[in-house]
Order: sequence, then C-alpha cells, then structure tokens
Amino acid sequence: MEASTGCILYEKDAVARLPMASVTKVMTLLLIFESIENGQISPETQVSVSEHAASMGGSQVFLEAGEIQTVETLIKCIVIASGNDASVAMAEYIAGSEEAFVEQMNAKASELGMTDTHFEDCCGLTDSDEHYTTANDIAIMSRELIVKYPEILDYSSIWMETIIHETSQGIKEFGLTNTNRLIRTYPGCRGLKTGSTSKAGFCLSATAERNSLKLISVVMAAPDYKARLKDAAA
Repeated sequence: MEASTGCILYEKDAVARLPMASVTKVMTLLLIFESIENGQISPETQVSVSEHAASMGGSQVFLEAGEIQTVETLIKCIVIASGNDASVAMAEYIAGSEEAFVEQMNAKASELGMTDTHFEDCCGLTDSDEHYTTANDIAIMSRELIVKYPEILDYSSIWMETIIHETSQGIKEFGLTNTNRLIRTYPGCRGLKTGSTSKAGFCLSATAERNSLKLISVVMAAPDYKARLKDAAA
C-alpha cells in the first residue's frame, strides 16, 4: 500500500481472515496516540502496572505489579520489544480494563472500515478463533497510525534502548531490542510491528520511505522470520 493515498500496489489473499499475533498492537498504539492527542494522557503520564498486566506471558518486558512507568516508556516497550505486559498496562490505564479497551479497538476498526477484523485482546496473545484480521485491514490501520501520528516512527525505528525498572527489589536496567530486523537491513525502513505465534505464523507490518515515497508492506502466516523479512522487503 502507498501510505499517503492508501492505493494498493500489490496484493495476494488480501482479505483472507487470519490470526495476527502481536501485529494486534498496531491498533493498541493507534488508540494510545489518539489518547495523547485528545489530552487524556501525555507521554509523561505515570502508569501503575496491575497484577493482571504483570502476569502476561509471551513477549514481555518483565514489568512487576505496582511498578510505575511513563506512557512514553510503555510505548517503547510495546513497539520495540512487543511487550504484552506494557500493552495491557496501557489498555487498563486508558479504558479502565482490558475488556473495555478491546471494545474501543473493535469500534475503531469498524470506524476505519476494517470489515474483516475482530479483536479479543490488546496484545495478540490469545488463541481465540475470534481474534482475526486480514492483510488489507492491517494495512488500513498501519496507514492510519503512521499518517496521523508519524512520531510513532521515531519509536519503531529504535534498534536498542534501555529502560529502568524501579520496584520493591530496587532499580535495574532492562534492554529492549527491536523485533523488526528490517530496520537494520532495508534502507528506508522505520518500522512498524512484528508478530508471531504458532497459530499465526510470522507476521509483519513494515513501512519504509525512499525519495518521499512511503510504502506499507504486510505479510501474514509466513513459515519463519526470514521468509517474513524477505517477502516484506520484496
């Protein structure tokens, strides 16, 4: 997809409904940036991590219950390291509960015309058959995020970053490494979001810009991470 117009240049099985794993977080990030824009939160807002958020498995940044982090740090945890715990912490802070936030995600999908998408959680960890999207719908929400909030690319293009955990156990550093290797290997790539589970395979929504042409490439159900990167680059 060409980002500024939404024009689709190439597609294959674009409306096949498939699980999306952590590419789910594109919508989570979109709602976070909307909340910043409307003044509900700011990058400096301090968020306390709940027991529920801290209990998330899969990709995580090992937040502890009661730990406090800023919105900006949690955005980095979500987009760089794909932190499920950070995603749930933000969802709960914005909407009061993950369930209420997921309702907002589905409402936003409907508003954007993502007719083949349904979310069951805010991070993509679920195994539910009711959590699905299409390559086309991922491109739609990715476009909305990078066109309306281009500052996301300042975060999604970070290769490595260190955050600080301050908990009852003391202060310790934790390193984030970007899950999207394309930002290192493909000139012009600045993001956006990877995802993989045994059910979803390897997924990627990537964006790159060269000579003021900005493209979005979506790959779903790739057999391994190398195929995901190769197809997105192609």
